[in-house]
Order: sequence, then structure tokens, then C-alpha cells
Amino acid sequence: MTPSPLYIALISETFVPEINGVANTLARLAAGLRARGHHLQLVRPRQDGDRGPQDAEQLLLTQGWPLPGYPGLQWGQSARHKLQRQWRRRRPDVLYIATEGPLGLSALRAARRLDIPVVSGFHTNFQQYTGHYGLSLLARALTGYLRWFHNRCRMTLVPSLSQQQDLQRRGFERLELLARGVDAQLFHPAKRSPDLRQSWGLEDDDIAVLHVGRLAAEKNLGLLATSFRALQAAHPRRRLQLILVGDGPARASLQQQLPDAVFCGLQRGEALAAHYASGDLFLFPSLSETFGNVVLEAQASGLGVVAFDQAAAAQHIRHGHNGVLAGAGDEQGFIAAAQWLLEDRENLRRARLNARQHAAQQGWDAIVERFEQQLRSARLPAADSLPDGAGILLKRE
Repeated sequence: MTPSPLYIALISETFVPEINGVANTLARLAAGLRARGHHLQLVRPRQDGDRGPQDAEQLLLTQGWPLPGYPGLQWGQSARHKLQRQWRRRRPDVLYIATEGPLGLSALRAARRLDIPVVSGFHTNFQQYTGHYGLSLLARALTGYLRWFHNRCRMTLVPSLSQQQDLQRRGFERLELLARGVDAQLFHPAKRSPDLRQSWGLEDDDIAVLHVGRLAAEKNLGLLATSFRALQAAHPRRRLQLILVGDGPARASLQQQLPDAVFCGLQRGEALAAHYASGDLFLFPSLSETFGNVVLEAQASGLGVVAFDQAAAAQHIRHGHNGVLAGAGDEQGFIAAAQWLLEDRENLRRARLNARQHAAQQGWDAIVERFEQQLRSARLPAADSLPDGAGILLKRE
């Protein structure tokens, strides 16, 4: 017998067309659930493009606050009473709360009041960001809040094994893995653009060293500059060009540090795919990712990826086969790995070919199916779905 469709409320303070990994992942999951016949209610802050009345059973809008230092992103305001009224009229079978801000917290409290099962997602390492913004003293308090928040859900979904292990050490409970996929038809080596490469000042045999992502302090972009200069010094006879795709609060300082780099700004869709495919080497120095969707996107585009051995890179890169890895935080190892890829043309050629072959098998269908199974399992009685004693915790306010 085919299971009946679910009515799922997905709560997030960010969603497309905002550009970030969380928004992109949620859009994929939402589209996949709808394609499988489920009814989805999206609860998010109002965006500039929202016009006219909305069907609240499909899209429930709340107010938001601008997020300091991140133009275009916002926190959702608390909306507990609004959510309770809406969910009393039509009760969701299960909630998926993707963000832990005021909107996510109010959704958790409303669900507990109405006894609706909640699954949460750990999408962003906010507790690691504090040190990059002069707020190190808040790290312990923020970790405590995040642990409190997620431990009051039926389960918390994490994107990588390294993230799962780290959170378990910090006292997070009922963690399950939900990996990420990639659109291997959009991100494809065939999207390579000679005209785009020419605009970067590159010929066929030159090397485009690419980085895609938010230009922000927590992305460890100082290592990006150091690595590129080391590559230039090691290969003085080769034409290398650093290409940065993305925007963010660190862009102005990076342009001062890297006056010869090409800054392409935000790119979407086919334009983003062309930028990826027109590169050769992909540097990803971030140490703050829960996953890092750009790693799979770069692999699908046929790039030689250099990253630290954690999150998406740990799951999808075999060192020396379809990319190269350095131990977490080993900056000299990161630079050496990048240099190895350029030591021999065959090293880079083989890594690029194998990266594409691997990423082409990492589609979203199986991930959406697992997500559906996890949402269904959250509806089981607490005694069946939680470890001993956990059901008592869920009943407490």
C-alpha cells in the first residue's frame, strides 16, 4: 500500500532567491517533496519580491529583521501566536525547522504547544562564526542554546559525518545523517565558455584558479590569497588567474589584498554553471562548513578541488584520485596539495575527470526519499521513535 501524502510545514529564515547553501538545499528538498505528492507549507520572512495575498496553507509569510553584516539576509521575527492559529486551522503532520533564529524558535514552541512532531536541521555553524566577528565570549552560550533547541526535536538532521561526530561530542542527541546532492546536468563541464575565459585574460592552456562562495570572515579567505601567491611562485612560467565568484562583507578588503584577481560578483543558474566549468582548479579553504555544497558543484563541473578533510570534502574526495585534501587547519598541507595538482598536467587532468564521474552519481532523488522517510519516522509515537527517556523531555516546556 502506498503511504498517504504528508502535510509538512517547512520553517526557515532564508529561502531562494536568497543566495546561500541553506536556501539552495531547502529549495531542492521542497521541490522534491512536492514532486513526490506531499503538501508543503513554507513559513519564512517576507522578501522584497513578495506581492499581493498568499495562500497561507502553501506560503505563510512573517516579518523579518536585516541580519547585520549580511545584506539581503534576515532573521525572521517570532510568530508563535500566528503559527498556532494557522496550525489549529490545518494541522501539519510534521514540521521541519531549518533555522534556529526567532522564527524557528517560535515554530518549535508552537509545535510543542500543539503536540506536532518536529524535525530540525543543523545547516549552519553559527557557534563557530562568533570568533570571526569579535564575539568569542558568546560561543559557549550560543552552543548551549543550539543544543537546547535541537534536543527538543524528535531528531536533528546533519549533512556530514564529521558534523555528526562533532555535535555528538557537544551533547546533541538524536542526530541523523541527511547528505546533499548536486544537479549534475546544470553543473557540467560542457558549460565551459571560451569567451568567459577570454574575458578573464586566459588562453586554453592557462589555469583559472576559482573560488565560489560568500566573501566573509568565517570563510578563511586569507588562506585563499596565500595559496594563490604560492602557486604563482611555484609556477612562474604559467599564466594563473584567481577568479572569485560571490559577494559579501569581506569583498572590499579582499580586492585590496588581491588587486589582480577577477571579482565576478553573485552568479546564478546557467551563468554560475558557466563560471564553474570555465575554471580549472578550485580552492576551498573554509573550516566552518556543515557541508559545503560548492564542493560537489565544482566536482560536477570537472574541477580539481583542494579542500580540508571535513564536511563535504571528507565524504566526496579521495585524496589524489578526484581531488586533494589537507588535514583540518593544516594551511601548509593545503598549499602543498594545491601545488601537487599543478606539478604534473596528468595530476590535474585525472582529478578533474574522476571528480566529474563521482559527482554525476550524487543526485537529489535518493536524498529526498531519505528525507521523506525521516519525516515519516518522526510521526511515530515517542516511545517508538526516541531512545528511552527522550519522550519525557519532549513533553516539558
